[in-house]
Amino acid sequence: MNAPEKLKQYDRDAQVVGNIVHLEHFNVVIDDQRLATLFYVVGLGGTRDPYLFPGLENMWVNFGRTQVHLPSRGSKPEVVRGTVGFVVPSLDDLVKRLEHAGKEMKRVAPDLPNKFSFSRQKDTVEATCPWGNRVRCHAPSPEFGRTELGMVYVDFDVPPGTAEGIARFYSEIMNSPARASDGRASVSVGRGQALHFTETSKPLPEYDNHHVQVYVADFASPYHWLKERGLINMETDAEEWRFQWISDPRDGRKLFQIEHEVRSMKHRLFARPLVNRNHAISNMTYLPNSDAFRGIF
Repeated sequence: MNAPEKLKQYDRDAQVVGNIVHLEHFNVVIDDQRLATLFYVVGLGGTRDPYLFPGLENMWVNFGRTQVHLPSRGSKPEVVRGTVGFVVPSLDDLVKRLEHAGKEMKRVAPDLPNKFSFSRQKDTVEATCPWGNRVRCHAPSPEFGRTELGMVYVDFDVPPGTAEGIARFYSEIMNSPARASDGRASVSVGRGQALHFTETSKPLPEYDNHHVQVYVADFASPYHWLKERGLINMETDAEEWRFQWISDPRDGRKLFQIEHEVRSMKHRLFARPLVNRNHAISNMTYLPNSDAFRGIF
């Protein structure tokens, strides 16, 4: 029974994680916590972190093992140059929440500029936050592993002719599985997440300092490569550094600007348990012990 010909064959390559083990949050500046609460908490179904940043200077919103960070600093809100992908338990319930959130936005802030919109597509719900950030929500599916709630990708809009070099950067420098085809680079992240970079001929807005945050296993090798080329833009502390430019390792050409907050797996916040409420209940439908979301993150 233990002879080699009797052993079951598995696709071991399918289990490779790569160096980027988790895409934890994206960060955009906002200027009104009321609208942010209505979109990200009431509408999308996130949970405001009850422990960190409970005040008015910032708000962290939990979605499974991931977060959205929404600091209230400066006068100009930030917008991701791309689309953020989420998995939610039910698209039908999501539509109902977004309808309610939109009505509340008109009630509490009727005179403020507001780009909020949403539409139900065949397999997704497309939504835009009050400041223009684009969100695409999916139902749980094998494409995203076992995740039932969480941020599963960011799909950046990038200039033509950059996808191949971007894939080389993540494969050779960040040591993560990456490929490019038909003008799109895809980078595998941890368990069921990804970073995508889709070429577009449309003019891109000027970069406004929004960022994404990732955890990596090999914290040193990418750092030294970037440091030697003057590409580290912040030495945060012993467990975190940042860079903004994705550059082609073949010729050093700068391809796309997006700040990466890079943390070690020894970082104090790595694998921090996040509170997630059961957004399917209300005071009228409450049942004992039903407060927390009990799906798979």
